[in-house]
Amino acid sequence: MTNTTNFKKSFALLSVLGTLAMASQAAASTVTQNISWTIDRAGTTTKYRTVAYGDSIFAGYNGAIGSVAIRSSPYVEAEYLSALWNTDIESYRRAKSGAVASDIYTNKIVAERSYMQTANTRVVAFEMCGNDGLQARSSFKGQTGTCNYAVLNTALNNCTTYQANAMAYINANANAATKEKIIATLHYPGYNADNVLSGCTDSTTGAKVNMRDTFLPYIAKMNWRACNAANTYGFKCSDAFAEWMGADYDTNADGQVDSQALRYVQGESEAAYVTRIGTTLKATIRDANTHFVNSTTSYDYLQSDDTHPTYTGGTKSVGLFGGTGTGTAAATYPTITGGKNPVWNQKGHELTGWSMSTFGPTAP
Repeated sequence: MTNTTNFKKSFALLSVLGTLAMASQAAASTVTQNISWTIDRAGTTTKYRTVAYGDSIFAGYNGAIGSVAIRSSPYVEAEYLSALWNTDIESYRRAKSGAVASDIYTNKIVAERSYMQTANTRVVAFEMCGNDGLQARSSFKGQTGTCNYAVLNTALNNCTTYQANAMAYINANANAATKEKIIATLHYPGYNADNVLSGCTDSTTGAKVNMRDTFLPYIAKMNWRACNAANTYGFKCSDAFAEWMGADYDTNADGQVDSQALRYVQGESEAAYVTRIGTTLKATIRDANTHFVNSTTSYDYLQSDDTHPTYTGGTKSVGLFGGTGTGTAAATYPTITGGKNPVWNQKGHELTGWSMSTFGPTAP
């Protein structure tokens, strides 16, 4: 996703961060931010590949067009797998910041399918819909008069279509040796900032609507459909919403850790999930700028643009106007104890990378 309301922090994406693109809106500008990084593990020359397709989230957007964070979620996952398998890992990120779901599907997953077709590919992951959602949110926020929800519905429908298309295409084109396929869901950037009234009025109530209450069900539907489709197509679903937006302890004394209680549950209906997220457990949802790992310690999962994941470590150049960067280095955390590195829950990218790694596979 990329926040287009801030030039410096969204690559001058003309329409909005990266999530809810609308037919009624001008298309957002996009920029390619690819990176291939080899984790060189001592004592082995065996090399496997992980491939990740997506927008600025997987790209590792850091506020600049010409560089990206090295330790974005796909890299973090690859580092875990390198330790687990005791092999080198080449992590390929084919990303387009500011791109909506249809663009990622057509110009990344389909057009760049060769990256997941190599014989050493073992994991393929993707994320999309962030820019569809954010563009729709921006459009809705700009409305006056009677509220028109069509822009939000279009974003939801586009997201649903291209997530399913992407899974079907990856199933048909990833190398037969691929052992794990993953989709990551959306977090809710600007959760606190959206707790304001709209400029438009609802046609039924005649009153302005709360922005957050309006947008939350749409994000919930996108995420439910992502995880439900993942079950249908044989993918794993990394639930970023639950992991980012819920505390890692029980804040409401219901006997459940908040982040666990917010998780997608296979077999639950979309309507039931939306009610659980948007009503039953809504009071436990917190802005990801302050993710509490216990009652006294919190970490900031969002950069200063209030949208993109925080990260640790350095950056890598991808060219002045975007492009591709490459690199090779030893793992930052070559030894993993108990399945978690020392900063596994301290940054947004670290948490999602860890989450993806929990699906394995245990051997290449």
